[in-house]
Amino acid sequence: MRKREFAGTAVGAVGLGCMGMSWAYTESERDDDASVTLIREALDLGVTFLDTAQPYGAGHNETLLGRALAGRRDEAVLATKTGLVVEDLESRRLFRRGTPGHVKSSAEDSLRRLGTDVIDLYYLHRVDPEVPLADTWGAMAELVAEGKVRHLGLSEVTVAQAAEAHAVHPVAAIQSELSLWTRDALGVSGGGAGGAGDGIAGAGEVGDVVGWCAANGAAFVPFSPLGRGFLTGTVTSADFEDTDFRAANPRFQEEALRENLRIVEAVKEVAARHGATPAQVAIAWTLAQGDHVIPIPGTKKRRYLHDNAGAADLDLTAADLADLDALPSAVGGRY
Repeated sequence: MRKREFAGTAVGAVGLGCMGMSWAYTESERDDDASVTLIREALDLGVTFLDTAQPYGAGHNETLLGRALAGRRDEAVLATKTGLVVEDLESRRLFRRGTPGHVKSSAEDSLRRLGTDVIDLYYLHRVDPEVPLADTWGAMAELVAEGKVRHLGLSEVTVAQAAEAHAVHPVAAIQSELSLWTRDALGVSGGGAGGAGDGIAGAGEVGDVVGWCAANGAAFVPFSPLGRGFLTGTVTSADFEDTDFRAANPRFQEEALRENLRIVEAVKEVAARHGATPAQVAIAWTLAQGDHVIPIPGTKKRRYLHDNAGAADLDLTAADLADLDALPSAVGGRY
């Protein structure tokens, strides 16, 4: 697999988001043993940038990843997050907590569950509007000084918030949703997120976060580069399990989904030019947004892991990118 650089370390150009192995999508298919095997196979393929977070199954996903990396920890760049707490696991109700005390204690919990003595990349999952960002970020920086964390990242922030944090301690990465149907992080007005600031603390204009990362030596990490599976072309109806996050998601309601299928059809046309899959085109589009971009598509299935990894070797032409950039905004908010 082609490589990209994160904080001076070469990683696979396509990473792996592990959330869906524990919650949010088709939970009836959860299989911990199969997920452990898949994570280890990902490493074999060169997929070395691995992403988890404390809320994913209320710690389950971190424990799962720790189990998978036993004996292979040095092969992975391991990212997890603080700042979101599960209030109710069944409904996946969360709340923000950015207090310095929580940042410190949650890091200790993550280290224990992951079975490691250092976290490579520690994100602030969401900014807590009740706590000054400088206080939260300062506590995270102390973890770096203590050797428990190597690098710090932010998730779903505005350019102004990124700059504020960067003035306190370097921002190594920003993770936000970016895909062919969610483009707010590119500074695109009405970029498909159902309004600027959707899900982002502080609201207001998000700004060109991808560009800010490039200018400030940070990686940009797109989550949901496949539009929560929609851009693969395999989701054609709103028939989801009750526990599936998408069952209540505005973009996956029947009427909106039918409208959004026109996006998939255009992606399929580009894929046909290359003998590729729609998923590979969708991921390759995120890669084309800059050499500092490292997408983290998630999957529980081996065939999709290989498919996603193959996107690293797909070179889209200028004509392909023009066609994809011209796609309409998605119908429906992302949350």
